Amino acid sequence: MKAFTEHPQSVGETYFEHMGSAFGFGVRMLGGGIACLMHGIFPFLFTKTGSSTIARLHDRMIANRVKHKVPDGAARPV
Repeated sequence: MKAFTEHPQSVGETYFEHMGSAFGFGVRMLGGGIACLMHGIFPFLFTKTGSSTIARLHDRMIANRVKHKVPDGAARPV
């Protein structure tokens, strides 16, 4: 069980919270990737979609990470 809970706990989430976050990131990454592939074929389409997707995901994962940060020594959710 530790393999399933260690990382989610390290970011202050339960297993299912982490699963939801990861799925949300994955769907957005797939959408951004498809937009980039389409842009490669049709350069007039999705001119900012890839970069804006990356910026939004970065903000959500890195810049806003503080809201889930668990202080050292504090009890972590299970």
